[in-house]
Amino acid sequence: MTDLLEVRDLRKSFGDHPVLRGVDFTATAGTATVILGPSGSGKTTVLRSLNVLETPDAGVVRIDDAALDFASPPSDKAVYRRAVRALRARSGMVFQAHNLFPHKTVIGNLVEGPVQVQRRDPDEAYAAARDLLDQVGLAGREDAYPSQLSGGQQQRVGIARALALRPEVLLLDEPTSALDPELVGEVLAVIRDLAAENWTLVIVTHEVRFARDVADQVLFLDDGVIAERGGAEVLTDPREERTRRFLARMLDAG
Repeated sequence: MTDLLEVRDLRKSFGDHPVLRGVDFTATAGTATVILGPSGSGKTTVLRSLNVLETPDAGVVRIDDAALDFASPPSDKAVYRRAVRALRARSGMVFQAHNLFPHKTVIGNLVEGPVQVQRRDPDEAYAAARDLLDQVGLAGREDAYPSQLSGGQQQRVGIARALALRPEVLLLDEPTSALDPELVGEVLAVIRDLAAENWTLVIVTHEVRFARDVADQVLFLDDGVIAERGGAEVLTDPREERTRRFLARMLDAG
């Protein structure tokens, strides 16, 4: 089976500090990849590099038929911008903070991208948005504003907004980290459903027990490299001592 997502030798430094020092992985369609690791290990930088919210110094990112080699990008700026847009068009991003437009209703947030960016038919976009709100458990809240929703509801709107763009890969950056503990479960339930429906997911999370439930592939990132990789067994029987120490700390904290 051809990999939908491919990352080769991804590198990124901030000033003199190398954050990513050669990250490689692939993901097939319909699988969930979970990226775990200590603070500062480069997890979010990997995720943001996949849709060029962060520009890597080197490495190749490919999603389906869209690819960009950051070590030798196109010299023509217009060609480069088209390559970036092609990658972004194939992925949807869910942020730690919900990043909803506060002045737009829930459904207004969902249709903004499909109508204004993708130029889809407004009637079709609104119908699809209502279906997505039903999918994330928010049917009937179309006309609410973000300030009228709980943090968990806002994050579910954020997930629906990303799905509204019909991405091939959904990128989730610590989707529960900004939530009160009692609201975490409702967001994780939505992500579990997406995994069960065979969406292709790349998830940065500290929720180890959740990761065990959904992960087809686990990447343990430490000091800018993938220190261990495998299936869910990485979370239950890791080979590397630093992976074991990290998991023990996370489970004790939970």
